[in-house]
Amino acid sequence: MIDYLTSHIQWVILGGVIIAIILSFIPKIDILIEKLSRFFMYTSVIALILLSLLVTYDVITRKLFSGGSIALQELEWHLFDIVFLFGIAFTLSKDKHVRVDILYDKFPKKIKLLINFLSIVLFVIPLSILIIVEALPFVQMSYLQHEASGDPGGLCCRWIIKSSMIIAFIMVYLQSIAELRKIYLRIKK
Repeated sequence: MIDYLTSHIQWVILGGVIIAIILSFIPKIDILIEKLSRFFMYTSVIALILLSLLVTYDVITRKLFSGGSIALQELEWHLFDIVFLFGIAFTLSKDKHVRVDILYDKFPKKIKLLINFLSIVLFVIPLSILIIVEALPFVQMSYLQHEASGDPGGLCCRWIIKSSMIIAFIMVYLQSIAELRKIYLRIKK
């Protein structure tokens, strides 16, 4: 199944775009997706707090007690990944993502909505589908090989953190549906 998806990626992307556009017409789907996006944002915040505490602990044990742990350092990297990845969809929902605003701010509302629609349909959705599909064999291989850290004392089960990339971009895909719904409702007014 995964091989089929990766070998027919152009059709998977086209199908994903069409499905997203169709789903964006479902009433109140944006509200449900926003709640899910908020959950992942809270997860990201909790990971950030844990990351801050872990880095503080790691620095204190290294500087004062000449200690430290490779597993803790790797856990810091994993928490940073979660902070970053799980915050993407929420950032998109609040329209705080990176955009070149040189001309965008001067455009009328309808043009801005058209630009947002086209950027979601032509860039955000295809990119999120591409990342999901290409990450599936990456995670599958990690799981099947029982991939662990190459360093002694490192973490095992690398597939868990690798699968967070898939989860994050599923959320970006879903958030894109919510954004399309919001654009539709604004145009409808």
